[in-house]
Amino acid sequence: MMSAPDIALGGDSKRKTQSARRPRLRPGPLHASGFRLLSFVLCLLLSAHLSGCARPKDDPPIWENVKLKDLAPSEGGARPSQKVKTINLDLHVFEVPAENVDKLDKIRKKLYVRPLRLTDYGAFYANSFWVRFGQPRMWNEVYEMVQAAAGQRVNRVSLMLPEGWPETFTITGSERPQSISYTGLDGSKEVANVSPGILGLRIKATTVPSLPGQCTVTAYPVFTPPIQSPVSQLEAQAKRREFPFTVAAFGLEMRPGQFVVLAPTRFVEDRTTLGGLFFSNPQGGLFVDDADQTLPERKPTVRVFLLICTRIDF
Repeated sequence: MMSAPDIALGGDSKRKTQSARRPRLRPGPLHASGFRLLSFVLCLLLSAHLSGCARPKDDPPIWENVKLKDLAPSEGGARPSQKVKTINLDLHVFEVPAENVDKLDKIRKKLYVRPLRLTDYGAFYANSFWVRFGQPRMWNEVYEMVQAAAGQRVNRVSLMLPEGWPETFTITGSERPQSISYTGLDGSKEVANVSPGILGLRIKATTVPSLPGQCTVTAYPVFTPPIQSPVSQLEAQAKRREFPFTVAAFGLEMRPGQFVVLAPTRFVEDRTTLGGLFFSNPQGGLFVDDADQTLPERKPTVRVFLLICTRIDF
């Protein structure tokens, strides 16, 4: 096979022969050092070009300081990161001796049914729930009536609810699976089979656009299983594992100073029922009879809830 011919560009063969015979210049010491310096500079520029803006090796990975709790969403999804205005509610929890549950009727008769809305009045009361509405001027009197029934306040929680974001107040817990019986909307006996978890009161508030300074509050009992993993609880998955007792839900529109009282119609010792589990505390607390000043005596109790709107920050 023939090799490709050499092609001379821009000159004849004689000129090419003469230039090829010229002696080559050997680099002296100055030329050699300049060549080495130029090579070093070119290497630095090439290295910088290839590395670009690479992260220094000593910088830690960006995920190193992220904790698992930072990845876990809060209940109902992640809350807004920016500052939001809130609806503020105070929840007062009292325990009244079970033997004095009839004295709570004075409060029920004193307060109003309107503007309360229930899913079904018959089912609500069949589950041993009653609820009433009060105006600001009635707060002190009702508070004193609860104390007159030997009620002891065991908890007070201030709730700051961003609009539409629910808060669940824990009432009691269960360490083992159980069945909770309740009366359904059609009056039939229903059973909720739940895993270990907590029974709470879920409260949600929203503003009323057409009525400034007024909010809509809804609340209902809900049984929530515990979170199994700090990173795998998705909102949809968590809601599928909850059991909301909407049969005992109530709602109303409130202004600051207005309040509701949620209490039992009777003492239900059976804690396998919704009313018994929500209101009754068989272990009870210590009470002193003011009449004879005897030693404190432990008595079973019922829970009474006073929910008051304190501020609408919109």
